[in-house]
Amino acid sequence: MTTAVVHYTAAAVTDRGRKRPSNEDAFGFSVEHGVYLVCDGMGGAAAGEIASSIGVDEMLRQLSRRAGGESGAVAPQMPGLAEEAVRAANEAIFSRSERNYKLSGMGTTLVGLVVEERHVWVLNIGDSRCYRLRNRRLEQLTLDHSLVEEQVRLGRMTHSEALRSPLRNVITRALGTQSCVTPDIFALEAEPGDLFLLCSDGLTRELCDALIESMLGVDLALDGLCSRLVEAAKKAGGHDNITCLLVRAEG
Repeated sequence: MTTAVVHYTAAAVTDRGRKRPSNEDAFGFSVEHGVYLVCDGMGGAAAGEIASSIGVDEMLRQLSRRAGGESGAVAPQMPGLAEEAVRAANEAIFSRSERNYKLSGMGTTLVGLVVEERHVWVLNIGDSRCYRLRNRRLEQLTLDHSLVEEQVRLGRMTHSEALRSPLRNVITRALGTQSCVTPDIFALEAEPGDLFLLCSDGLTRELCDALIESMLGVDLALDGLCSRLVEAAKKAGGHDNITCLLVRAEG
């Protein structure tokens, strides 16, 4: 494993797709603070847009506050800091929905990447995903919190059955729908050349992992790669909002 210090570049594209009247996805990132986020909102009227925007804004605010310490000093504290940020974001969405009956039940998925030199933490709630492309091989780092994927992991359903299931849109964990929620948090080490993809399910429902892998292997700037992925998902059907955020580790 290399010991090289890495720095990061990022780009993102979001699109409402071809079928939805509005875009309930949201993204945000701060290269300076090493925080990258994608949320996919749900709820009636404009509630999904509100939930995803609150989720991104509050997570960015909370996690950016960790900056300023000595290099490497934050690493041992990060799982706790990430959980605190999730609690704050969850409370912000949940309390907003309680104050306005029109927003009742709103919530959002969350997938995030927090980096500090070679230290990387991936956190997720729901079925938005994080992948890593390393040496041209794509690996899904997160586990979907969805009914069908949990059935697949238990051996009660095949992947092909999950894709056809009428319950494939049912998620089992969301930010803001209940008074508390627990994220999955994974700790990794980055290598120069690693490419991380954060995306909503509007991308992964339309494009299989093998196609995403081949498209990410093309030598293009990050914004160009994001645009190609989103356009491919739209051409494949574009049934949902599509968000793609790419983060590259560079030596």
